[in-house]
Amino acid sequence: MKNLKTIFLFSCILILLQSCIVSHRRPNMAFFSDTNYDFKGARFESINVPMFLAKPFIKKALREDGENEEVADLVKKISKIKVLTVENGDPGMLADYAAYLNNNNYEDWATIKHDGDNVNVRVKQSGEAIKNMLITVNSDKELVFVDVKGNFTADDISKFINSASDK
Repeated sequence: MKNLKTIFLFSCILILLQSCIVSHRRPNMAFFSDTNYDFKGARFESINVPMFLAKPFIKKALREDGENEEVADLVKKISKIKVLTVENGDPGMLADYAAYLNNNNYEDWATIKHDGDNVNVRVKQSGEAIKNMLITVNSDKELVFVDVKGNFTADDISKFINSASDK
């Protein structure tokens, strides 16, 4: 009976962690999944973050960094996070990505310079609700794309941007 419980528990853990898969070959965002685009030797690392694991860690890190409770409460509104890192990405690819986002109704809300990196925040809005936020971090060595899905308001995004700008 004890072996059966162990096997069942192990199976449940595998099923829950299945959503946190790191992929080295297949990008997890629409523009980068296009097989017709020439990425010129760029290397991708894709991570789908399971929210039931990530939310407690994000809230704890925000509180330890001295963020106010309003920013920590934004984490409750997040439903899904995808992270994509690109090594050896060229500026042309970033320009094509920006054009893709413009063609798909993403609005450029903020560009922040932070520690020598450019951080760009774009949102997709329908009415008053913001369902998708894309954060692009462009450093000298690599590009990081974070796709955040949830149910946000413009005020929520402004608080997020202001908290990042104040640092």
